[in-house]
Amino acid sequence: MYRLSPASLLITVCVLISASTVHADWTRFRGPNGSGIGADGPSTPVRWGPSANVKWTAELPGAGVSCPIVVGDRVYVTCYSGYGLDRANPGDQKNLKRHLVCMDRRTGEQIWNKSVDAVLPEDPYEGIGVTAHGYATHTPVSDGENVYVFFGKTGVLAFDKDGKQLWQTNVGKESDPRRWGSSSSPILYKNLLIVPATAEGEAMIGLDTKTGKELWHQEAAGFSQCWGTPILVEVDKNRTDLVIGVASEIWGINPQTGKLRWYCKMSKSNEFCSSVVAHEGVIYAIGGRGGSSIAVRVGGKGDVTSSHVLWTGRDSSRFSTPILYKDRLYSFANDVATIIDAKTGERLGRSRLEGGSGGSSERRMGGDYGSPILADGKVYFVRQSGDMFVLKADDKLEQLAVNRLTAAGSEEFSATPAVSGGELFIRSNKRLYCIAALGQTPKKSESGAVVKKPSAESGGEASGEGRGRGRRGEGGGRGGRGNMFQRFDANKDGKLSKDEIPERMRSRMEPMDTDKDGVISEEEFRNGSGRMFGGRGRGGNPREGRPERPQRPPLEG
Repeated sequence: MYRLSPASLLITVCVLISASTVHADWTRFRGPNGSGIGADGPSTPVRWGPSANVKWTAELPGAGVSCPIVVGDRVYVTCYSGYGLDRANPGDQKNLKRHLVCMDRRTGEQIWNKSVDAVLPEDPYEGIGVTAHGYATHTPVSDGENVYVFFGKTGVLAFDKDGKQLWQTNVGKESDPRRWGSSSSPILYKNLLIVPATAEGEAMIGLDTKTGKELWHQEAAGFSQCWGTPILVEVDKNRTDLVIGVASEIWGINPQTGKLRWYCKMSKSNEFCSSVVAHEGVIYAIGGRGGSSIAVRVGGKGDVTSSHVLWTGRDSSRFSTPILYKDRLYSFANDVATIIDAKTGERLGRSRLEGGSGGSSERRMGGDYGSPILADGKVYFVRQSGDMFVLKADDKLEQLAVNRLTAAGSEEFSATPAVSGGELFIRSNKRLYCIAALGQTPKKSESGAVVKKPSAESGGEASGEGRGRGRRGEGGGRGGRGNMFQRFDANKDGKLSKDEIPERMRSRMEPMDTDKDGVISEEEFRNGSGRMFGGRGRGGNPREGRPERPQRPPLEG
């Protein structure tokens, strides 16, 4: 009988202990293939506060809304500094820098910080676009060895584990007509880094991960007004489709060439802000204003609208990407959670997220940019205000807790969290937090809000967004802008003073005061809202100043 020596036994025990603490990585936007679902592992926390279940807090060298990624024992996140940090005094673009920061996941200590000078000119820090997200919007991606970042007009860069820059490649320097900036994140496929340079050149580009050399480049006008991140879906053993949602359509692309394999039409919309999700060969997409949801089978060739669509609906998710879990789609918009049967498209319920610090006017502005994630049977959704909702992933989405880490208004939380090994990684515009189930109980004084059970709603005013009403409720239509103005106009004098505008909206609405008299008239509000939402109804051209391009990438074969 073979016996281990004491030394061999010790090594074996150490290996087993080490193996038991290996955590699944979260290497891209919304984790594994953009699903937003963490791997099975240790229990994730339900309640936390500034002094409870916070494993560590780390100051960041700048602002940003990109999401953290977790690779082994390291956490990577991007930031920006030097310009565009203060609406009243944005500074000089010449000082703009992007940062890729590497931290120890166990302690939060900074391992290295690499800064990159901006390629100028950049989209200015004004209006409502760039001021909402800044200049570090794209989430990095890693193959386990190197880290790849997309910095808009500054290009795409690769770094090794030690922070050494390996290459830098330009992918375009255009701007969308509204100059809102870009946000789509890069993903990896075999030896390719696939970059959705939708604002920079209305293009999808495949780069060699080792050299940064461009291997394919496909331009299309349909990429305009697209801010989502693509996913990869296996059709069969010999075929994988690269899928992305664009305005009014879903595209299936050959990831090795960038050519279009299939496309599917959905309800008319001039933008697509969220990303698609997939399960067992079916793509699920929920669009923005106006309401547009769809389920379509991957595969096929050319226009598959009549052959591959399983169902369509009028649900809206605005900016956030839904979660697909146990045949249920969980979607969040305007502080409302919607539950949809993924097999039929039937809406099973809607409920208002209760509690939190945001006022009702702010909830209807659609200003929450993060997406939900799921781990340990729980859905986590972080609002820009810092309210962090924990819900049970079932047919009722019962609220379990509302947590806060900061005082209201002190930090903004627009990034989607990451989860790995039972730990949540949540970034604000100032800090990165690691939250874990440490067995601690938050003090009552740290409670973010009183948690109430949400009641199911079938739509209407209580839901904040009835079927087909999302566009009006978010300010897209004339009636919606007027209703919004009336909600803000507390004293009903026909003007909006600074005190009547929600605090977090003040800097974004300041340009509406065109006559500089210190208040915003209803006419100024309507005109300003038109500029905010792309000049709809006022002859706005979403392709103004763009080169002529085909509507879609070339069809394959």
